[in-house]
Parts: sequence; structure tokens; C-alpha cells
Amino acid sequence: MTAPIEVSGSEAQAQPDAVLEGVGRKAIEGRSLGQIAWLRLRRDKVAIGGAVFVLLLIIVSLPGVTELIARWLGNPPNQFHQNLVDPTLGSPLKSFGGMSADHLFGIEPINGRDLFSRILYGARISILIGVLATLVSVVIGTVMGIVAGFFGGWVDTLIARAMDVFLAFPLVLFAISLVGVIPNSLLGLEGNNLRIAILVFIIGFFNWPYIGRIIRGQTMSLREREFVDAAQSMGARNSYILFKEILPNLIAPILVYSTLLIPTNILFEAALSFLGVGINPPDPSWGGMLSQATELYSVAPHFVIVPGLAIFVTVLAFNLLGDGLRDALDPRAR
Repeated sequence: MTAPIEVSGSEAQAQPDAVLEGVGRKAIEGRSLGQIAWLRLRRDKVAIGGAVFVLLLIIVSLPGVTELIARWLGNPPNQFHQNLVDPTLGSPLKSFGGMSADHLFGIEPINGRDLFSRILYGARISILIGVLATLVSVVIGTVMGIVAGFFGGWVDTLIARAMDVFLAFPLVLFAISLVGVIPNSLLGLEGNNLRIAILVFIIGFFNWPYIGRIIRGQTMSLREREFVDAAQSMGARNSYILFKEILPNLIAPILVYSTLLIPTNILFEAALSFLGVGINPPDPSWGGMLSQATELYSVAPHFVIVPGLAIFVTVLAFNLLGDGLRDALDPRAR
């Protein structure tokens, strides 16, 4: 039988202290919920790709940046290049829709305007309307949803019935009728600036019930949690509980749904422009370009493909980013 190894009293007491102090070990650092979500999102390469595309699209849509790119390429969006168009057929003289180093996406048939510059300027319109309309929907839907979910009773019933009315409203027909009869100037706005403001109001104001229902359901679940009971027992006011206790726990669903609502609003604006009640020419918009291309697709098919791909890739990038954020912010995800 082997005799046990003798350890002096000082060494026996020193070893636990060394372990507790982390001698020879890397200190363990705590991570916040934001850091955990970022680590999850960073592992999702598809979502990161969508985020990069969205970020680049926002950058090129900023005032001054679009003009700088167009000036650098030497092709303003409304400048004609009829010398590059067949006078008989109206199609570009060069192959692939007139694509070249000077015209990266080719040119429009008939007038020869540069498609790349018009896509850039159209992106500004789409991003502006999509983001602002989403902001309006999120603000109204969050306030109404959190109030309905927290107070319940007749307040919840009233707001829920209002949501049902808005969801049943024929939004497309209303937008077509309203935008089609607006005056040339209103409240200091005129032309396409007025149309952008009207589109933001229509799309944002009538779409808030979608996010309102989500926030209402989440709030009804959160109001039964212990931290709400603790705040109420300490005498906290309802406004404090709503905006200091419950609202921070709703940031994740609000952020995820916002990234999924922006592409929907972009598609809605493109549809209105396609129907002729959106942005007026000669200002470019993706839906308006598709509307013009329907009569010329047999002569210049690229005139349909380029704006169609711009809408498709933009909506896809936002949806991929939204899916990635949903997975990263889900506390149950592994």
C-alpha cells in the first residue's frame, strides 16, 4: 500500500486561494445581452451579407453621395444620350443594353438615359419612403400596442377594434385615390416632395396595426412577470412601468419587425409608382422604371431586368438581415 503524500498546511491553504485568484487561468468575463446577440449575428454569414448590402445602399442614398457618384461617372440621371440609341428601333446600339465602362447598367431605350444613375436616385426614394413609413408605423404601433396590452379592459377592446378596422381598410385603393387628387402644393411642399410626404403618411399610418398586434401580445405576457409586480409594489407609476420596465424588453421584436417591414413598404411604394400614382417623372423610381419598361421589354429586355433586380436584391437583403436579427436576439437560440 502506498503511503499518502504529505502536504504542509501552508501549501494546502495556498492552492485554493490561487485557484480563486485565477493564477495561471484566463479570467472569465461576463457578456451582456447585446454582446451575445452580436456574436450570434456575426456567425450568420448570410445575415451579415444582407447587412453589408443594406449599409452600402443607405450610404449611396445619402444626400450628396448620390450626386457625387453620378458626377464622378459623368452621367446625371436625366441626361439624354440619343447618339447611343438606334434611331429606327429605339434600342441601344451596343450589345447587352449598352453596358460599358461609362454606363455600367446600360442605357434606357429611346432616350439613352444612364440606368446606373437612375437606379441610384431611385434607391434614395425607396429607402427614404421605406424607412420613414416604417418609423411612423413603429411609433404608433408600439405606443398603441403597449397601452392596450398593459391596461387591458375597455382600453384594450377599443384599440383592438381600431386595429381590426385599419387592417380591413382597402389601403391600395385609398392610396391610389388620395395620391391621384392631391394638389400641386400643400403645407409648404410641392411636386414630388409632397408626394413623398403623402406616401409616407399613407403607408406608415395605415400599417401600424401589424406591429401593434405583436407589441400588444408581448406586453400582455410581460405584465405578468415578477419585475412588473416588484415595480408596482414599490409604488412606481404606470408611465414608468410602461416605458422604463416593459419597453426595453420589447426592443428585440421592434427591431426585428422593423427590418422586415421596410422591404414591404419599399414594395408598396414601387407598386404605386408602377401604377402611376407614385413619384412623377422625370424623377426616377424603381416602380416607375418598371412601368415604362412594360412597353419596351421586347426591344430592350435589360430595361426590365435592372430595376426588377434592384427591387429583388434590396428586399432580399432586408429580409435576410431581419431573419438573422430574429435568430440572434432570440434568448432561446443556441
